[in-house]
Amino acid sequence: MLTLNKFRAFMGLILCLIAGFCPFLKVPIKGNWNLYQSDPRLFLITYTIIALGVIALFVRKAGFFKFTAWVHLIWFVLAAAAVWFKSNNYFNFGIADRLLAKTIHYQWGWIVWLVGVLFLIMSVQRGRNLGNKVPPEMPRV
Repeated sequence: MLTLNKFRAFMGLILCLIAGFCPFLKVPIKGNWNLYQSDPRLFLITYTIIALGVIALFVRKAGFFKFTAWVHLIWFVLAAAAVWFKSNNYFNFGIADRLLAKTIHYQWGWIVWLVGVLFLIMSVQRGRNLGNKVPPEMPRV
């Protein structure tokens, strides 16, 4: 039986929602980019996964919430890898790509997103299954 810690779940969902608008990349001429400015498809897929997690939380399906949390973790790793590869191979020209990779810096939005995903993962735990056992009654005084 899965138990869901709602405080951790809500904190994780709120942090993931906020992380989409935090700065993810610092581009020299353009300034700070959030998740939408770095890649709109990445933004929409991320918020779709968050919406599925919110639906699972409100419908009280702990198994589906756990599934969406793990999908969100995998998506975080894929997004970080995609942004890293995109910034290191933007022009398909060795000298320009190395120069661009040295000028683009990652910002603190990645950390907020990772903490939110970790809260989502830690919110679902295996609980004790009492089955048909009834707890003993308290003695009446």
